[in-house]
Amino acid sequence: MNKREIYESFNGIQDQTQKMLDQIKELQNGMAEILEENAELVIENDHLREQLEKYERPSKKEAQKSTKHGLSKSRKNLEKLYGRGYHVCNEWFGKHRENDEPCAFCLDVIYGDR
Repeated sequence: MNKREIYESFNGIQDQTQKMLDQIKELQNGMAEILEENAELVIENDHLREQLEKYERPSKKEAQKSTKHGLSKSRKNLEKLYGRGYHVCNEWFGKHRENDEPCAFCLDVIYGDR
C-alpha cells in the first residue's frame, strides 16, 4: 500500500466510526426515552392497582396501614421506584437518576414528614 491508500483507508475508517457514534447516540437517546416512559407507566400501573384495591377492599383502615418500616403503601411504592434508579420528586419525576446518585428531594418525598 502506498501512502495515499493508507491515508484514504484511515479516512474511511474515521467516517465509519463517526457514523457508528451517531447511531449509538441515537440509540442511547431512544433508550432514555423508553426508560422514562417505562417509569411513568410503572407509576401509573401502581396507582391504578391502588385504585382497584380501594374498590375490592371496602375497609379503608387496611389500605392506610403502614408497612414494617413505618412507610405507607404509596411511599413504599415510591421507595421501590427510587431504588430502581428513577426520580420520585416533583422536580424530576420519572426521570432516570444519573449513576444512581442520591436526590435530597426524592428522599424528602419518601421519608419526610407530611
